[in-house]
Amino acid sequence: MSVLLPSQPTAPDPRRWWALAVIALTQLVVVLDATIVNVALPQAQLELELSDTERQWVITAYVLAFGALLLLGGRVADYWGRKRSYMVGMLGFGGASVWGGLAQSGTELIAARGLQGVFAALLAPAALALLTVTFPAGRERGTAFAVFGTVAGTGAAVGLALGGVLTEFADWRWCLLVNIVFAVVGLVGALLFVSESRVEGDNRYDIWGTLTVTLGLAALVYGFTLAESGWTEPDTIGFLAAGLVLLAVFVWIEARVAQPLLPLRIVRDRARAGAFLIQAAIGAVYIGMTLYLMFHLQIVLGLSPLSAGLASLAMTFATMITAPVAARLLPTRGPRVLMTGGPLIAAAGMLWLTFITADGSYWTEVFGGLVVVGIGIAFVIIPVQNVALAGVDHHDAGAASALVNSAMQIGGCVGLSVFTTIYLGAVERSATAGSGRGAALTEGYSAVFLATAVTLVVAAVVAATMLRGPRPAATPQQLAEVPLHVG
Repeated sequence: MSVLLPSQPTAPDPRRWWALAVIALTQLVVVLDATIVNVALPQAQLELELSDTERQWVITAYVLAFGALLLLGGRVADYWGRKRSYMVGMLGFGGASVWGGLAQSGTELIAARGLQGVFAALLAPAALALLTVTFPAGRERGTAFAVFGTVAGTGAAVGLALGGVLTEFADWRWCLLVNIVFAVVGLVGALLFVSESRVEGDNRYDIWGTLTVTLGLAALVYGFTLAESGWTEPDTIGFLAAGLVLLAVFVWIEARVAQPLLPLRIVRDRARAGAFLIQAAIGAVYIGMTLYLMFHLQIVLGLSPLSAGLASLAMTFATMITAPVAARLLPTRGPRVLMTGGPLIAAAGMLWLTFITADGSYWTEVFGGLVVVGIGIAFVIIPVQNVALAGVDHHDAGAASALVNSAMQIGGCVGLSVFTTIYLGAVERSATAGSGRGAALTEGYSAVFLATAVTLVVAAVVAATMLRGPRPAATPQQLAEVPLHVG
């Protein structure tokens, strides 16, 4: 039987609130970095002469590494030591950020973003585990997780706004270099205020499971990026097939190892599996839509990076305002109604955005659509965690919680690769037909928004068909351990 060492002290740690500040800062960094680079990408693409495919991989490299390694990162933190993992993760994240900020080529930038994702996958679960053991029970635990969740919920918005400020008044490179400040504060704070803890016992890492799922997802995503040259091309078929085979091997391994990276019993429940699929769809829509929205606002409409970052916050604010309403409706309406209606509302907002034009206005063509999308997403992100964690055994709670976040990240990188292929095809067709550059780009963005609308409709169908009957509520502890955020 595993035993947590050291044992919890009888008196509360007097440094616990300072530790909370350090841990919350970590969550802000991880969430912020999923969006801050979006605002900087138009300038980065020009300076480094990135192709559209390379531009996509600046985002994909981060979310793919983060999502694929998140489960392993949680195990490493538990077994190796949460504080130690936190500090190594923060140090590595800061170093990768410096490399990316100083990158002189697209290849360097993409590699640095991937390395950021690797260390974020160690940093994020270590921070959450430290929060759990620092505030083990009582009212203080609720307060601590409320602070942590608030930071997570606003991190994406902070990333967009901060990215706009840094890109406009400094340079796009500071969207990466700013992490040096966070890393230094995090490392000093951890040394001063955070105590070590770990799980001891018969602890084994699922190395083969980690390799197969990571390589499988990477091959699948790369196959989708190659599809721009044709779905029947040998390379496209080869990488897609390799990805599917490796993921099948991963499932085979997880069914046989003693301590699997992903216990399959977690996803065998029909409703829970549906919740993970819906979470993946929301990740695909959010990450893909936010990226191409930034391009439209800056490249076509000519907004400054700061104005574009602020303009995108309409969706975030709509989600934050609507979330309390969704929380009140959940006990009476149930998750199935909210998780079916929410994607349909968001799909309507995405359809609104398909009518953008090259010489249009933000207020008439974009703002309303963002508000509708934000409202729809709020009705999904509130119940999805409840459904995903309801009925999970206590010893599986950590893996299920990590899978909620992994589903969003993996859905985002797969979705972005598919959307990029759709975008490139639409731009090429429009340019071939004689459209100008602005019109051709707008056709590409509209095609992406249409694809995200279809993705949301599919999510609504999943909710309607897989979420049947009343679901037992997840415990407050289970819900607390999955920070509420999109992006």
